[in-house]
Amino acid sequence: MLGLSVEQLRADMNRLLAILFHQGVLDEQFLQLQQLQDESSPNFVSEVVTIYFHESEKLLRNLRALLVDKELSDYKKMGIHLNQLMGSSSSIGAQRLRNVCAAFRAASELNNRPGCLRALELLEYEYCYLKNKLHEFFQIEQQRMLAAAVRYPAPQQHRNNPQG
Repeated sequence: MLGLSVEQLRADMNRLLAILFHQGVLDEQFLQLQQLQDESSPNFVSEVVTIYFHESEKLLRNLRALLVDKELSDYKKMGIHLNQLMGSSSSIGAQRLRNVCAAFRAASELNNRPGCLRALELLEYEYCYLKNKLHEFFQIEQQRMLAAAVRYPAPQQHRNNPQG
């Protein structure tokens, strides 16, 4: 058989998730999200995460724009964006991203521009790391789904032909 077996791909997915949990990148909320996925919505988690990344990119752009102007940093608006990002990160189980948001929010509450800039840099790093790892996870999942769909049926014996 060409490619990896369904079992090998499932093991790869589990290994990757184990690493992300061990690193604190994801938490149990991600598993709860996965439990909502079934045959009627086989891409549910991928779709939710895609929406999360789309919305998060807008929030990150807004945060960067708020920090660009040294004189007019709107820390209150920053806090609003960070609360949105923190909430959506929690909802998909992005624990490390959520924690960086909390530190960023603390810096913004102190009107600490250098602290906010450092936190934004870390937030962007964590965002990219999460996005790359979940992209890898969903690619493996797609391969697993394709491998499961391509299973060849076992040869069946004909009822009229006992040898056959």
